[in-house]
Amino acid sequence: MPARVIDGKAVAERVRQRVADEVASTRLQPGLATILVGEDPASTIYVRMKREDSAQVGIESFHHEPGGDVSVDALAGLIRDLNADERVHGILLQLPLPEGLDQDEFISLIDPAKDVDGLTSANAGLLMQDREEAMVPCTPAGVMELLAEADVELEGARAVVLGRSILVGKPLLQLLLAANATVTQCHSRTRDLPAVCREADVLIAAVGSPGLVTADMVREGAVVIDVGTNRTDDGLVGDVDYSAVAEKAGAITPVPGGVGPMTRAMLLVNTLRAAKRAAAA
Repeated sequence: MPARVIDGKAVAERVRQRVADEVASTRLQPGLATILVGEDPASTIYVRMKREDSAQVGIESFHHEPGGDVSVDALAGLIRDLNADERVHGILLQLPLPEGLDQDEFISLIDPAKDVDGLTSANAGLLMQDREEAMVPCTPAGVMELLAEADVELEGARAVVLGRSILVGKPLLQLLLAANATVTQCHSRTRDLPAVCREADVLIAAVGSPGLVTADMVREGAVVIDVGTNRTDDGLVGDVDYSAVAEKAGAITPVPGGVGPMTRAMLLVNTLRAAKRAAAA
């Protein structure tokens, strides 16, 4: 029997509506500042979509395009100014930055309370400690929302995460542990990867390798979450061989239309959360 498809677009729309309803029912005016450095076409599209999402739910947008030739001091000064701006509750520095600009250096300048991407060391540490005030990176937060919406029972489940990036893999490990799953994290040096994956009740692929996860790596009835976004000659594909794995899994996310929409939706959730905390401070 083909797997149940977990519709990320539908879940993301429900999340956006919840944010819009909460913004409309309060006197809060959340503000999101976006910083686009350079003219990378994909980054330009992503930032535009995030600004459009913000407008749809009542979040005010403060957009900055300092130019690809911006100096280190000027970009650092912009971030510090946004940290001090009370209208701004979230700061999104679009990555990657142009060559010559160290993204870690600039991420570290963002006020952790306004770090709606959850990338600062402070938020990573809070997440490691399972602290409620941690700002969780948007993609892992979106994965957890999808699992919740799909009524996946994580307590006691065996979860396998493919990938150990600071953007997805490592935060997901912490979130799954907090949900009382037993988690194995795999990477390029993992021995006998197919056998490890077959142990999973929940298998999450986030490595950026088209079609890496094949049907023989998936246990019958497992939940498969595909975080991969790979542009190929055949179009946009994930890390999972979707057609083959869908015949074996119990539930699966498509690419596109799975995790991607959730990443954008959770940015809105984080911005509203930051605004509420600022108002309560």
